[in-house]
Amino acid sequence: MAIAFLLNGERIEAAAAAPSMTVLDFLRTRQRLTGTKEGCAEGDCGACTIAIGQGVGGAQRWQVANSCILLLSQIDGAEVKTVEGLGGSAGLHPAQTVLAESDGTQCGFCTPGIVMSLYALTQGRADDALVSDSDIHEALAGNLCRCTGYRPIVDAARALCAAPPVVEPESLPPIAGTRISAQGELHLVPQTLAELVALRSAYPDAVLIAGATDLGLIPAKKRRGFRLAISTRRVAELKRIGWEGDHLVLGAAVTYAEGLETVEAAFPAFGALIRRIGSRQIRTMGTFGGNLGTASPVGDTLPVLLALDAEVELAGPAGARRMKIADFLIGYRQTALAPDQVIVAIRLPRLAEGEQLFAWKLSRRFDQDISTLLGAFRLRVDGGRVTDLAAAFGGMAERAKRAPALEALLTGAPWADAPPEGIEAALAADFAPLSDHRASAAYRASAAANLVRRLHLATTRPGVPLELEAL
Repeated sequence: MAIAFLLNGERIEAAAAAPSMTVLDFLRTRQRLTGTKEGCAEGDCGACTIAIGQGVGGAQRWQVANSCILLLSQIDGAEVKTVEGLGGSAGLHPAQTVLAESDGTQCGFCTPGIVMSLYALTQGRADDALVSDSDIHEALAGNLCRCTGYRPIVDAARALCAAPPVVEPESLPPIAGTRISAQGELHLVPQTLAELVALRSAYPDAVLIAGATDLGLIPAKKRRGFRLAISTRRVAELKRIGWEGDHLVLGAAVTYAEGLETVEAAFPAFGALIRRIGSRQIRTMGTFGGNLGTASPVGDTLPVLLALDAEVELAGPAGARRMKIADFLIGYRQTALAPDQVIVAIRLPRLAEGEQLFAWKLSRRFDQDISTLLGAFRLRVDGGRVTDLAAAFGGMAERAKRAPALEALLTGAPWADAPPEGIEAALAADFAPLSDHRASAAYRASAAANLVRRLHLATTRPGVPLELEAL
């Protein structure tokens, strides 16, 4: 079955294009829509931003995505809009006009992506909905500009959000396929968990594709496709979000954007961290299950899951099972997942009374950067002493890990006056960090100890500013 989707209102069938061709390449080389630019080809700069429409609650909701790492098979059955599709017989779209009138463009290379981010920001909001500067900055964080400067771009966003949104006619995208074959590639898109497990058992060597924010770099940078792939994005059982007893359950195919509101309400520190995972373009694509499955030592969610003592729910031909995520992560990008198993969901226990969760990410820039170091802590203090502590770090070893020596040192220790001596020694017993292009081993060791001291300040002197923004 050929990939079919709506592109700027026109039905497109990509019968002659490989399913793992990037959307950016298809737009520029096959459709000659060259307004969408390639900058970094790795989902960072936002020059390639497009809008993807999805039906939510009977209405069309537009979300941004980086077309440079988006696979063509991922937009099957969707509606796609590029910068060429915004204007009409009446002229430019307001998002384009206001950017030009605010002097928000110079060389113009990044401008199409910025326009698409502004477009998605205003779509679907009520006429009286207020858009704050924080909303604007978050919406534009995935669009890097090196010549205009951000003030006029933000001014343009303010002006656009102050005007009533443009109401567009609804459209009906084509029905998505379940078996996509072209150019020697086969991409399978199961609809149920039973179908997914059966396909995984039949094709254990197939690449599992969730959001492809990691795998998408292979066709984008290495120019290699996926001969055989299985997508998880349409499996209903993998889209669960909500409480089941005392556990918040996040299906493996739930994107960061879809789960953010629920996670933030339950674990504010985790929500704040999710807002720093990539950009809005990445968060609409990347999934919680994908981040866990890649088992990166700097995967942003993993230390938090470890600190919460979370579980992973797996399924295979032999049935379903659960295991602690601490046991699931077994090495550098290695997990305990069997070749015929899939990740179904992540289960986060509710915080007990008196427990607090903290998570801090250190990176060279605040937005859109890979962690140099990430520390997550679940802490309970009673009577001035630490009665329970779970501490986990990413970027300190070949995988995200708990810190048992540090936990033993602090549990039972007095907490009101000063953190106990021996933090560095305990961390040295737990980790032997490496030096790489992001940081030296000495920096990581020192920064990890300082995050523990930051935990002390945050819980004993809440009025002390801990970030530059608070000064």
